[in-house]
Amino acid sequence: MNILLCCSAGMSTSLLVTKMEKSAADQGIDCKIWAVGSSEVKNYINQADVLLVGPQVRFLITQFQKDVGGRIPVEAINPMHYGLCNGQEVLNQAIALIKGDS
Repeated sequence: MNILLCCSAGMSTSLLVTKMEKSAADQGIDCKIWAVGSSEVKNYINQADVLLVGPQVRFLITQFQKDVGGRIPVEAINPMHYGLCNGQEVLNQAIALIKGDS
C-alpha cells in the first residue's frame, strides 16, 4: 500500500508521515508513506494507491482528482487529525479509502 500526502511544500506533513509509519509498523501493516509539495504531486501520483491532501491545500483536490482520472482516491486529511498530527487516524483514513470503505 502506497500512501502519498500532499501539503504546500511537503514539510508540514513530515512529522505526520513519521507518526503514520510508526502506527503502521506497530500494527504490522506493510506500506510506503511519503509527502510532497503540491507542485510535485504529478511526479509521484502514479506510484500511489491514495492521495491525502493537507487542509491548507484542499482547494487543489478537484484538480488532483482530474489528474488521477478516478484511478485512486483523493481526499482531504481531517483538519483535526492533521492539526493534532494523529498518525493513526490519518492511516485509518488512507486504509479505508484504499479499501473503498469511505
